[in-house]
Amino acid sequence: MRKYCEECGKEVGTKVVFKKETYDVCGEPIEVDAQILVCAECGEEFYCEEFDNATLINAYNEYRRKHKLLLPEEIKKIREQYGLSQRSFAKLLNWGDKTICRYENGSIQDKAHNSLLLFLREPENMRTYLTENEIVLDERQKAKLLDTVDKLEQDTEYRVGRRFFDLFFSRVPCEENGFKGFDYEKLCAMVLFFANKSTELLKTKLMKLLNYSDMIFYKENGVSISGLKYAHLPYGPVPDHFDMILGKMAADHIAHIDVFYDGGYEKHQVVPECDIPEGVLSSAEIEVLNRIYEKFKTFGSVEISDYSHKEKGYKATKPGETISYAYAMDIQLN
Repeated sequence: MRKYCEECGKEVGTKVVFKKETYDVCGEPIEVDAQILVCAECGEEFYCEEFDNATLINAYNEYRRKHKLLLPEEIKKIREQYGLSQRSFAKLLNWGDKTICRYENGSIQDKAHNSLLLFLREPENMRTYLTENEIVLDERQKAKLLDTVDKLEQDTEYRVGRRFFDLFFSRVPCEENGFKGFDYEKLCAMVLFFANKSTELLKTKLMKLLNYSDMIFYKENGVSISGLKYAHLPYGPVPDHFDMILGKMAADHIAHIDVFYDGGYEKHQVVPECDIPEGVLSSAEIEVLNRIYEKFKTFGSVEISDYSHKEKGYKATKPGETISYAYAMDIQLN
């Protein structure tokens, strides 16, 4: 990108640098790593709306992590689990009409509201709430909601899936998972995104595409997309328990692995069984996935593995160790 530099008095090339900046969030100073567009010749800083917005989102997410608050997409997921509109959900909770809308669009919720949302994430808790509180919903709406709760509680696949993920994947946000509890639905959407765009996507390459997507999104937004942890393995970063996840995806008819032989080499191809679901990935997440795809679309599995070996996070860890998302700040895709 080229821009006119007032200091140099001419059009110049630009580069991106990182520096610490402090934002006031809810009256509290929050320090984050900010991306800054600068003149490649004199270092003069340029205004960049895209970078400024990303840094602000990062600051808000850092505040949420510090105070253990749900992310906007997590609030939306709780609401949608019960098939409620934003207005109906706010009405159920006796909140203002626009409250849920504001929270899902990035406004920071207060702790009391956050505690109630966390409580209602579990269907059995929603049943308790409906039976022990005065509800503004009419009888038809209440009956419909209780029916949804019944189905969630009786859904064997839902409950087994929850136990499976609780056993192997952390729901507690931390630096190792990019400050996001594991999100199977988003991970499936990521896999389908890359598998549907590629003519032949091998499992080894998919692992790296997921890693770069999560790391770059974390770098720019302060939170990962999938909530996966990545381990240092011989062929580069690999998600923890990924063979189990692929097994579940195959059982759920989302994607499976086809094994074939080419020139004496065994290859494991990722085959999608459906299209990318609508509404699961945000526009910001899709934008990052597109950038990762474009960057590596001509890379083979060996090339992208070799490329990942040069990253600071990989070089600084030992085989088997988790690669912290803190190393995302050192990744440059230029």
